[in-house]
Amino acid sequence: MSSDTPAHNQATEPAAQNGGTKKTERRSIAPLLAPRGSTAAGGSSGGSSGPGGPDASSSMGGGEGMDRKIERRFWNTRRIMMAVGVILFIALIAWGISTTTGGRRLNVDRERVTIATVERIPFQENISANGNVLPETTVFLDAVEGGRIEEIFVQEGAVVEQGQPILRLSNPGLQLQVLQTEQSRIEQINRLEQTRFQVEQNNLRTRQEVTDMEYNIGRLKRELDRLRPLHEKQLVSDQEFQRIQDEYDYYVRRLDLTLRGYRADSLRQTVQIRDMEAAVDRMDENFELVNQRLANLTLKAPVAGQLSALDAELGELKTSGFRFGQIDMLDGVKVRASIDEYHIDRVVRGQRAVTVNAIDGAVQEMVVRRVYPEVVNGRFEIDLDFVGEDPAGVRRGQTIRFKLEMSNPEEAIVVPLGGFFQTTGGNWIYIVDESGDFAVRQPISIGRKNTEVYEVLEGLQPGDRVVTSSYDTFNEADRLVFQ
Repeated sequence: MSSDTPAHNQATEPAAQNGGTKKTERRSIAPLLAPRGSTAAGGSSGGSSGPGGPDASSSMGGGEGMDRKIERRFWNTRRIMMAVGVILFIALIAWGISTTTGGRRLNVDRERVTIATVERIPFQENISANGNVLPETTVFLDAVEGGRIEEIFVQEGAVVEQGQPILRLSNPGLQLQVLQTEQSRIEQINRLEQTRFQVEQNNLRTRQEVTDMEYNIGRLKRELDRLRPLHEKQLVSDQEFQRIQDEYDYYVRRLDLTLRGYRADSLRQTVQIRDMEAAVDRMDENFELVNQRLANLTLKAPVAGQLSALDAELGELKTSGFRFGQIDMLDGVKVRASIDEYHIDRVVRGQRAVTVNAIDGAVQEMVVRRVYPEVVNGRFEIDLDFVGEDPAGVRRGQTIRFKLEMSNPEEAIVVPLGGFFQTTGGNWIYIVDESGDFAVRQPISIGRKNTEVYEVLEGLQPGDRVVTSSYDTFNEADRLVFQ
């Protein structure tokens, strides 16, 4: 055995020299890299084998074994690419299955959702509004004169007749003014009467004077006519005849002056009396006005009706223009409603509306009577009248709900109103499968609406069943599975 070992070593050394240094290093490093167990096994095996056993074992385990492990690595480039392809393929299949079967699912209780059927019916756009019943004609009671409330004759809610006293005020200043006006009127009337008396006296004196002068003129003229022939025969002296002639001429001139003065005085006195009479008339008018103001201290019903409001307490001091209340005439009613300003350009006089009588269920037609242009807090008001007789049981102050028609009827596909719109904005809806077991999202387009339905422009057909209740708890799931 001892003689074989040297020979083996000698045989391998030339081979090492011929084979190169790298092979020698692999053979020397391999035992270090090999696991401890395998090294021990190699040594045991080498010791028990025949000639060349240790070196051959060492060469196989150290050189050729290491090269084989590197060549057979599992995660090479080819296998990595294959794995990525498989993963993408599986993801594509999963996406397709998810799309086909409705994506994210949500189990819901069938009893907790509302399912409606899509229909094609005559559609009419309208809006719903509430209005208050008011008397057709209301007359307000305003204080014409201020004063203190002394008496209240009727109470709020009473039915009054035209001209019936409601309350009485007192106003000492106005009463004093009435007395002063009356006193001035009496004084003016007295002055007028005195002037008239003086005119009459002057006229009487003037007429007496004229009468006397006419008498003297006539007397003297007769005397002259009698004396003239005698004077011509010189039976009467020139002095006597001239005296009578002068006296006659005097009375003629005096009569002329008196008549001129009388005419001038008469004209002046006529103007004076006319002015004084006009002044008295004006004072009479003022007196009537003051008396009317005094009468206005008693507030009377201007029309017959119901005293629906009265703001008055004994002893209160009210100023002119204060509104005591109002009287509602009992000849009819109207409805006043507040509408969103969004519709102000589409509401006109004569527009039709309908309401349902809460007592007998009868449909009552209404028509817009007046549109108030003022917009307050984003709303404007309208007045409506009932067409025909007023509905039975309607009372003033009652609230009436009505539908104001905004278009003419036309055929359209519709879906009932529901809470779904708040979540989807009318862009999609859950449509129920024919089996009725689930519902999936369906894109839609919503147009106009009225108080009952939405107009569907696209996405649904008559006969489709859809979920119209609120979607708040569905978290925008792609599919609803009914339980």
